[in-house]
Amino acid sequence: MNFSLQILGTASAMPVSGRNPSAQVLSVQGRLFLIDCGEGTQQQLRRFHLSFVKIRAIFISHTHGDHIFGLFGLLNTMAMLGRTETLDIYGPSAAGSIINFYNSFFSDGDNFKVEFHRVKCKEPEEILKAKNIRVSAFPLDHKIECYGYRFDEILPEAAPESCRPRSYAYCSDTRFFPELSGWVKGVDLLYHEATYTDDLRDKAAEHFHSTTVQAATCARDAEAAKLLLGHYSARIKDFGAYLEEARAIFPESRMIDEGDVFYIGGHGNKAK
Repeated sequence: MNFSLQILGTASAMPVSGRNPSAQVLSVQGRLFLIDCGEGTQQQLRRFHLSFVKIRAIFISHTHGDHIFGLFGLLNTMAMLGRTETLDIYGPSAAGSIINFYNSFFSDGDNFKVEFHRVKCKEPEEILKAKNIRVSAFPLDHKIECYGYRFDEILPEAAPESCRPRSYAYCSDTRFFPELSGWVKGVDLLYHEATYTDDLRDKAAEHFHSTTVQAATCARDAEAAKLLLGHYSARIKDFGAYLEEARAIFPESRMIDEGDVFYIGGHGNKAK
């Protein structure tokens, strides 16, 4: 059964030619879950032939523009494509205000409802349980209210005993803090932002971001199977140092590229 992640955006706040801001799609048995929605997300969905109408829910980590500026265009296109199914959006309270603004000015005539679910927690908390997936949110340490998300597969009762549930955790913009590794313990695939190399750790802390070494330390302490690094600084041209620093701490580290697909857990974590 399909449980895979596709990368749509890898950049941090500053626009960079050839790189899009944060957005990922998790596919669970044909149902799509969009994680963050930076500018250009709908263009990336078209580029990689992902269905707009199969998006079951959207999870917004926080309301900095590089994580949400693509939302209005996406919602508008969904309406033009004739979507009728309710769309659930999860995120901090500020995201609710943005969605209310969209509904007030741009949703007239839409045939589907946008249902906002406010995320508010101080430790991991389940926010969605569906037929085959359980989603939990947990707080991150950023300049504004910000959350990460963990996705755990729910196996059918008839699943063979040899099968085990697969899992993915998304850790968006955050400073390093030791509790995080416990909250993502044992995941098959961990995404952790790594905006800076280790020599810029003071700058990372100042801007509420993480370094390669800090992301790798989190993955190691969490006993994750594989680590994905992203949210690249616009000033970085050569990513060799990123990967070298991370793999010195956690050998199963990988730099992500837009279009990468990772098959999680039982399929082996690999990109095509």
